[in-house]
Amino acid sequence: MDLRLADNIAQELEELIFDGTFSDGDRLDEVKLAEQFGVSRTPLREAFQRLALSGLVDLIPRRGAFVRQPGPVELMEMFEVMAELEAVCGRLAAMRISEEALEDLTDANARCQQAVDAGDPDTYYLENERFHRIIYKQSGNSFLEQEASKLHRRLKPFRRQQLRFRGRMAQSMSEHQDIVRALEDGLADDTANALRSHVAVQGEKFHNLMASLKNTAER
Repeated sequence: MDLRLADNIAQELEELIFDGTFSDGDRLDEVKLAEQFGVSRTPLREAFQRLALSGLVDLIPRRGAFVRQPGPVELMEMFEVMAELEAVCGRLAAMRISEEALEDLTDANARCQQAVDAGDPDTYYLENERFHRIIYKQSGNSFLEQEASKLHRRLKPFRRQQLRFRGRMAQSMSEHQDIVRALEDGLADDTANALRSHVAVQGEKFHNLMASLKNTAER
């Protein structure tokens, strides 16, 4: 099976959930969606599995797949935990990161900047994901890397969506540069604080995300 196809379908379904086409509690009709995407039901079911991992879909045996929008409190709690996990990854990475990994982070940032210049949030997210996974690995703690990666996957659609807010990509890019500087200087506390702030999606952008999800659920 083409796993990339399942990824693409999952991403398109995410967009349909976020733009209000599918609301909280809606059943995703396999037959209609397979016809709409021009695919068999196998990659569609794999896409449902991906959405279930991020909590956007509930898979109920013998009933099917149902849209599930996390409430603002639940989402805030997940981001809070993610921010702390990444802060710990950053703190450890500041003491353990290799020169090669620093070069990889710089390369990921350069590609992120190209995406900012092109106004391309999807490419930005892919390089942003690479950026964060490098830091997880450089923590030198495989259990922590595993747990951070797991929650990162669950929050993927929300982290990707918030990049669409005006000015967020450029702001995120600036935050990435602060993180790399702190890592290069071996400043554990500064790295942890920069990552915590970056992931928490603080202030106006985070409130905008909450409002967007609330409006989608009410349509």
